[in-house]
Amino acid sequence: MEQSRPNGANLSALRFREYRTGDRQAMHALDVLCFAPAFQFSRRAMRGYAEAPGAVALLAETEVPGAQSELAGFCIAQLEERVGYVVTLDVGAAWRRRGLARCLMAEVECRLRAAGAVAMELHVFTGNAAAIRLYEALGYAQAGMIEGFYAPSLHAFVYRKQLPT
Repeated sequence: MEQSRPNGANLSALRFREYRTGDRQAMHALDVLCFAPAFQFSRRAMRGYAEAPGAVALLAETEVPGAQSELAGFCIAQLEERVGYVVTLDVGAAWRRRGLARCLMAEVECRLRAAGAVAMELHVFTGNAAAIRLYEALGYAQAGMIEGFYAPSLHAFVYRKQLPT
């Protein structure tokens, strides 16, 4: 479902839409820019997550008349046993601190709630202070830690959030 969904002046140049098979290259390229190698997904993994049954993959791209659109950010989440799991949230450097991550998360949560989710869960690198601040501001609470989640010395916090009914 393609739609314009501006959230104030900051996001008015973006169009939000669902994943299409041809998007995986641009998504992988943005993932490489957003994350260090230990946290990046392969093209194959990116496609697998985005195309999995029950997946919600939402993209935000620039919408400039007469110009080719560029991927500003995306979020992939999956629904399993009434719990939505955020696989990845990627926002290009030019779009950070402008509300895009919040908008993507809100829409993904809304879609998963409509599909039957009662809670959300995600993992975040213990050293990613900006992401931790974002998730806590969105109502996620730390529920534990998994040592070596990303690599032997790269641990993850587990965050959870109950969705409103």
